[in-house]
Amino acid sequence: MSDLAPAMVFSSNGVAPSALRYPGADLPVCAGCGTQYAAPRADCPVCQDDRQYVPDTGQRWTTLAELHAAAHTPKFVEEGPGVFGVGTVKSIAIGQRALLLRTGEGNILWDCLPYVDDGMVETIVGLGGLTAIAISHPHFYSAMVEWAHVFDVPVHLHESDREWVGRPDPALHFWSGETLRLTDEVTLINPRIHFPGSAVLHWSADGGSLFSGDVLNVCPDRRWVSVMHSYPNHVPEHPDAVRSAAELLDRYSFERIYGAWWGRVVTADGNAVLRRSLDRYLAWEGRPALRPAA
Repeated sequence: MSDLAPAMVFSSNGVAPSALRYPGADLPVCAGCGTQYAAPRADCPVCQDDRQYVPDTGQRWTTLAELHAAAHTPKFVEEGPGVFGVGTVKSIAIGQRALLLRTGEGNILWDCLPYVDDGMVETIVGLGGLTAIAISHPHFYSAMVEWAHVFDVPVHLHESDREWVGRPDPALHFWSGETLRLTDEVTLINPRIHFPGSAVLHWSADGGSLFSGDVLNVCPDRRWVSVMHSYPNHVPEHPDAVRSAAELLDRYSFERIYGAWWGRVVTADGNAVLRRSLDRYLAWEGRPALRPAA
């Protein structure tokens, strides 16, 4: 039985973030993608990149303090066994939602948000707090340093995407290579699709789960996942990278795949869903099918 109802929302307390708890409350946050930067700047490199975009209204900036003043309502939804979606009722930036994994060796926050408030913090503390944050790719870096400071935990990022960090901080821990073992049950994997330093998270408990952000995007038809270099600009990923990622992920067993957006969860046969999805991609590119699974 979970500690929260299947869907739980609650209002913030209306008190502006304190300087002590939220030292970056007045730092600039890109309104388009949600990335927080260490100092004011004219543009957002994440949005300038062809995997994102600058909105038609132009480059706009906000702050955590301004977002808090707008009375965003936090939202927690149980999305699977031991997994809670964490976000806001009203969408911010690209509509990010993070996932709280309640593992046997401590809670891990997968991906991150441009927003945090005392209500969110109190709820997560009530669920056991955090031991670490891990992030799939730069579109979810958002206010990761703020979250790290609030919970006094490290943020695990792949070294290959270091250039996209907007607010350097000692809390950021960069890993390299193909995998990083966080616990006996949890492994970060670098499939090198969407971004060179992209990561997915494998949790071996309860039949196995793969947390993919939109590195592997769970489709509205949840029998399928998709993969792109750029989703908003419709640029496909290179077939050789897709094949390499498929071969790497074949080493792991998982029933469920948790995507980037609310409710985008494959609930069964995750390995088969991933394999047939990537085979479909390769077929459309005129490439040979994947080798049969071992």
